[in-house]
Amino acid sequence: MKRYSAFAVAREALRYQTGWERAWRKPEPKKKYDVIIVGAGGHGLATAYYLGKNFGITNVAVIEKGWLGGGNTGRNTTIIRSNYLQDPSAAIYEKARSLYETLSQDLNYNIMFSPRGVMMLAQTEHEIRGYQRTAHANNLQGVETQFISPARVKELCPIIELKGPRYPVLGALWQPRGGTARHDAVAWGYARACSDMGMDIIQQCEVTAVRQEGGRVTGVTTTKGEIDCDKLGIVVAGHSGVLAEMAGFRLPIESVALQALVSEPIKPCMDVVVMANTVHGYMSQSDKGEMVIGGGADGYNNYTQRGSFHHVEETVRALVETFPMISRLKMLRWWGGIVDMTGDRSPILSKTPLDGCFINCGWGTGGFKAIPGSGWGMAELIAKGYSPLTAEFGLNRFREGRFIDESVAAGVAH
Repeated sequence: MKRYSAFAVAREALRYQTGWERAWRKPEPKKKYDVIIVGAGGHGLATAYYLGKNFGITNVAVIEKGWLGGGNTGRNTTIIRSNYLQDPSAAIYEKARSLYETLSQDLNYNIMFSPRGVMMLAQTEHEIRGYQRTAHANNLQGVETQFISPARVKELCPIIELKGPRYPVLGALWQPRGGTARHDAVAWGYARACSDMGMDIIQQCEVTAVRQEGGRVTGVTTTKGEIDCDKLGIVVAGHSGVLAEMAGFRLPIESVALQALVSEPIKPCMDVVVMANTVHGYMSQSDKGEMVIGGGADGYNNYTQRGSFHHVEETVRALVETFPMISRLKMLRWWGGIVDMTGDRSPILSKTPLDGCFINCGWGTGGFKAIPGSGWGMAELIAKGYSPLTAEFGLNRFREGRFIDESVAAGVAH
């Protein structure tokens, strides 16, 4: 596969863009693979990529019932941070954040990583204490964060209103090396690299059954026929429970919609990411000038990928007090993604009761930021049967009471 470069761009400009090849192949499925990954989103593709890069396992198929990156990977708000309180969470998110820094070079694909910094506003005395505790924990974990004053918040984000009548800004937890990346480009970059290693990415191919014999996985039945495998990875976000049922086990998760929206494009006015958890909203500005706005997950189980007016109204109303200027903006579009929630709001990266079958799910609202770290750890788990990154995120923690409680520890209410 040809490498992308400034010279390639110049060469193709001179020949009217006629020399570009497909970014990834469009193969028919083979009869058998060493590993099948179900789900061609960021986590699934990253798992396949690191299986090849780190362990030389390239006889891999990534199966997707829709189109590549058409699920949550293309429906999130692109925030990247690692300032979590619990040690296992900080480890896997920091691994992901550090991999994001060089991912464009590693994949030879511009993922548009922007380390603009992420601040999480403290708007109550309780949040001040919580974020100060997190800053101390992050320092012990090797994650660079600090608690900053309201004056520093205003300096970093001039459009913010510090003296809101209900929720004044009392400070913030600041991670200067957090930021954003282009969500579609992350999926496309991983897909291109996987295809270059000889892996098959099979789109429009829905898994309808998981085949097993003697308690061990033997393959999957799909709308394109039966495909055998030695190992199976299920990485399908909000539909994890559906695939788990096919494999004969249950998961402690609930699937709900998470909504977001973007405004009309405006001139650059905000070059940081701001999360306001008291009012339950977060915002950044895209490269096109749109204000990217997200809020909390729906309060009821559902599989919709559409927005709902009452939720958008609630999120925007909450943010207007802290960012008065957005009251004058028009909404361009809004959407929903299906997220799977565990009881402790931490993910599951684990072996399953079905031998040879592995599961990656339960990321809730934090999936995009974890993609490289999740793929790195999941690939190691599939290849070697153990990964220090995933060891604490096993299914058995719910039976043993070893929860990784990020529902409140991370300062996020969902």
